[in-house]
Amino acid sequence: MWTVAQLAADLAAGRTTSRRLTEQALERIADPAGEGKRAFIKVYADSALAEAEFSDRLRKGGVRRSPVDGLPVSLKDLFDVAGDVTRAGSKILNARAHADAAAVARLRAAGAVFIGRTNMVEFAFGTTGINPHYGTPKNPWDRKTGRIPGGSSSGAAVAQADGMCVMALGSDTRGSIRIPSAFCGVTGFKPTTRRVPREGAFPLSYTLDSVGPLANSVACCAAYDAILAAEPVEPLPELPARGLRFLVPKTEVREGLDPEVASAFSSAIDRLGRAGASMTEKPVPAFDRQGEYFKGGGFAGAEAYAIHRKNADRLAEYDPRVAKRVLLGKDLSAADYVDFGRLRAEFQREIEAALAPFDAFLLPTNPCIAPPIAEVDATDEAYFRWNMRILRIVGLVNFLDGCAASLPCHARAHLPTEAPVGLMVCGPAMSDRRILAVAAAIERTLATN
Repeated sequence: MWTVAQLAADLAAGRTTSRRLTEQALERIADPAGEGKRAFIKVYADSALAEAEFSDRLRKGGVRRSPVDGLPVSLKDLFDVAGDVTRAGSKILNARAHADAAAVARLRAAGAVFIGRTNMVEFAFGTTGINPHYGTPKNPWDRKTGRIPGGSSSGAAVAQADGMCVMALGSDTRGSIRIPSAFCGVTGFKPTTRRVPREGAFPLSYTLDSVGPLANSVACCAAYDAILAAEPVEPLPELPARGLRFLVPKTEVREGLDPEVASAFSSAIDRLGRAGASMTEKPVPAFDRQGEYFKGGGFAGAEAYAIHRKNADRLAEYDPRVAKRVLLGKDLSAADYVDFGRLRAEFQREIEAALAPFDAFLLPTNPCIAPPIAEVDATDEAYFRWNMRILRIVGLVNFLDGCAASLPCHARAHLPTEAPVGLMVCGPAMSDRRILAVAAAIERTLATN
């Protein structure tokens, strides 16, 4: 399993090269037995090898641009790359970008090797990972059944889980990094929205979109998060689990969990308690008012309609289910939109007050394990039912304008026979580095207990 720390050490010691790592990533993408052809919409084979060779030459000359210099990363298809078309998982966009998206530019300056553009739900508007235009990459956990990868950063999670990159850059509006991370058994981090600039990323919601990494560990996510936020790349403080204080909300979003999810979440909570963390389970009434927060799609519904209404005569070219969700926003009024802002301010005050005595609150990332693609895609009714079920927990963090890491917590997480389950470690706005340090402490505890 590739990690930033291991690969940086190998590169520094001359045990590998950036070109060799890039070749390995390209081989995994091209493997006919794998999911590369569906995980990626476009592969940058030639330019990636050139970037890798340049990194190797700099390293021989004593230059290292960052701790992730020379490591292959993938980019969700909604990020602009200078000279290339940003399709956002659709068939209707064909304009070439004149400049890198801000997040892409920061990664490029840090020496990232761009391996390609990953598949996604069209215009990032969905949680299942299904894309009728470019195909749906199968979840690495159970390809025989053919399970969904989760979305909207579907190809990102599959590419990360299959070792096609060291980090997959994604976006998260109502769970689009954390949902596929949990389903595919990798780690994902949704930062506070304002920490990472979104210029050059095709929007779903001007209010809720966040840009963040999917990787193989919390430390890997933290390294890339620092680069994306233009902060120093420093090791996270090593916090002991003993003495950490966690709020475990008693809320309707925890009702009806799949048995695998309920078991894994309960086991993680028990293990943290045995390690000396303080676990407080109590009601958080604000978490049970999602019907108000996300009426008609909420901010994302209203803003997606504003973004796409110029394409009203081309909606027949959209994924029909995405088009249907876009049109829902048409019925939202200006008064509804104002109400969302008022409700959000109240929600933020209530949750921040509830969190004051705690280091983080903990929830399952998804209420279910990844369902079969055939079941989700069978009918519109099934698709929308699964979509709503999958997003019911994660969106609370976006509405809070908080930050959250999702990390694997299923039993024997290293074995592919276990259904991946994600544990979500959440905090209020601008607590990002603290939440990452807390998540890393949880990760260590779950790995050893």
